[in-house]
Formats: sequence, structure tokens, C-alpha cells
Amino acid sequence: MTAHLDGAIVDGRHHMRIRVYYEDTDFSGIVYHANYLRFMERGRTNHLRLMGAEQHALFAEAQQETPGFAFVVRSMQLDFLKPARMDDLLDIVTWPIAVKGASITMAQEVRRGEDVLVRAEVRVACISEGRAQPIPHKLRVLMKADVV
Repeated sequence: MTAHLDGAIVDGRHHMRIRVYYEDTDFSGIVYHANYLRFMERGRTNHLRLMGAEQHALFAEAQQETPGFAFVVRSMQLDFLKPARMDDLLDIVTWPIAVKGASITMAQEVRRGEDVLVRAEVRVACISEGRAQPIPHKLRVLMKADVV
């Protein structure tokens, strides 16, 4: 896999490498649990970017299609399996599971080498004015094209 700031998509899965810094850890030297959420958010964002969803253009287009639209995390299930520590090199792996009317479900793993440290399933919903709205057409096309 070629190193790239945003990661790479390999076999339908987005891989993004990050290094654990002191600021990511708690007093015991292991990654603070909430920081995994930040790592995974970056993974989802960069996954979309590499699929061709330039975020400013996508947002502007979605605003025309559905004024006031926003993406919100609807639900997230996390399993913390093993800790990461300062200086670890982690691989944040992201892939789509399902694209439905107003939501996208993504699977994510935080890995250190072959070890899976955290496993997550994230459902992101598209809303406008507090109500569920269909996912914008361009994003739906991009996501369905990548579902394996």
C-alpha cells in the first residue's frame, strides 16, 4: 500500500495509518478510549474523500437537494479488545456495510499489525431540520459503487 496522507482504498476497504502520540494517551500510557472515536471519524472522512466525494462540493450539492442537511452519527457499537500505546502505528480500516434510504452503516477496525484493537459499527444518518432525509444522490452512487 502506497503511503498517502488520506490513506488508500484496497479491496473495497479504506486503510489510514496514524501514529499514537503522548496527547492521545491517558496517565497510564494507553490510548484514551474517546480518542478512538476521533481516529475513526478521520477514517470515515478520508474514505469518502478517496472515493471522490470532495466534501465542500458534496455539501453544497446536498444543500441544494436538501436544504439544512447534515450527517449525524445515529448509533455506534464499539468493542474495545486490546489497548494501543504511545508510538504504536495503527491502521484505521473502514468499509461500508449498508446504504439505505437515510442512513449509511460502516464497519471500522483499529488494528496494530494483525491485531484488531477496536471493532466498531457506525450508522450515520442524513437529516434536515431534525428529520431523516434521503442520502444525497451523489453520495448514494459513490457508496453503492463501493459496497462489496
